[in-house]
Amino acid sequence: MKNFLESSRFKINVLLIMMTIFCFSLSAFRYYISDTKVFLFLNWNLFLAWIPLLLSSFIFAFRIRSKISLIFIIVVWILFFPNSPYILTDLFHLRARNDIPVWYDLIVILSYAWTGLICGFISLNDIERRLSDYGKRNIINGVIVFFLFMSSFGVYLGRFLRWNSWDVLNNPFGLFSDIVVRFIYPMEYTKTWGVTLLMGIMLNFMYFTFKWAGTNDEKELQAENKSLNELEQF
Repeated sequence: MKNFLESSRFKINVLLIMMTIFCFSLSAFRYYISDTKVFLFLNWNLFLAWIPLLLSSFIFAFRIRSKISLIFIIVVWILFFPNSPYILTDLFHLRARNDIPVWYDLIVILSYAWTGLICGFISLNDIERRLSDYGKRNIINGVIVFFLFMSSFGVYLGRFLRWNSWDVLNNPFGLFSDIVVRFIYPMEYTKTWGVTLLMGIMLNFMYFTFKWAGTNDEKELQAENKSLNELEQF
């Protein structure tokens, strides 16, 4: 129990919970002051952004080893993962309003977007760690890059075509039709591929910066501890 409480994952989870409470407090205060529900929808978007993290945490918490179970969870995870970076596009709702200063609304949206994005990146790192048990490093990196571009395509579907994760069950044929036609006639949907490409590149830069920065810090800390132990022994 002590090791769990001192683990970095526990600290990250606590921090994410605190960030989520902070986000909710911002929107609740805004609603109290303005008596408008303008940004209350961000709470639902953030809830959806938590789902990929809950799924990836489930894999490790219950030590899922069955390939069939793992594939099923990852497929569901892929459907919900775009909800994490999706909140970035809620910046489209930012504009001057009479009741609340625009700077406050900017902080509200950025707080939700950052929290959702971190939930997504941690869950993606979980999936990467699990997949690394079944493939080579270069192949796994390629899969992660592909997931991030898939996510940016999902963000496009959600923001501009108003599809959501639930529509895989609610209206699969309509969703499938909108996706297929963009692959068959790509030149007629330059906006689709422009958003997908540029946002995919951005998400890849952001994720690998997030990942490698944490890895380097951990290695440096281990090296420092090793040097201190050697000095003490000397």
